[in-house]
Amino acid sequence: MRFRRAFTVRAEMDAVNKFHTRSTSMAAITPPPIIVQLHHAPPILQNGDQMDFTLWLGPLPIRWTAQIERMSASGFIDRQIRGSFEAWEHTHIFSKIDDRTTEILDQVDARLKKHPFWWLVGALMWIGLPLLFAYRGWKTRKLLQGAVQDRKPVAYDEADITAPD
Repeated sequence: MRFRRAFTVRAEMDAVNKFHTRSTSMAAITPPPIIVQLHHAPPILQNGDQMDFTLWLGPLPIRWTAQIERMSASGFIDRQIRGSFEAWEHTHIFSKIDDRTTEILDQVDARLKKHPFWWLVGALMWIGLPLLFAYRGWKTRKLLQGAVQDRKPVAYDEADITAPD
């Protein structure tokens, strides 16, 4: 299965990259009612790092471990090592449109688990991807473009992306 979504943000490509390499950014751009509980991840993600977290879908906890791969100035891949899918590869691609605009392309390639329960959970999560990524695009724009308008030296206010305890 493949899902793709692209959007543009009024921010330099370097600011987009820096935002996405912070482990707390994931929680900041995840829509309610989903809660991201970060268990372990370095503050700044690098090639080979792993993020260990729980996605709370209402009362259902889904433990997930993602490994960061192929990190560069133009994006990276997070690959599920542990989670609700048989396989999950999320490719983030950043493309410079002009000096102040970047396109962000999210591509997810996945396979559902064969176990009936996890197949159902994965299928329901997959059906929700368009809404999830629409929210992520909106929130990413809000955080990055707000920082540009306020002329902040960083791409966002770190208080906006603090992970829950």
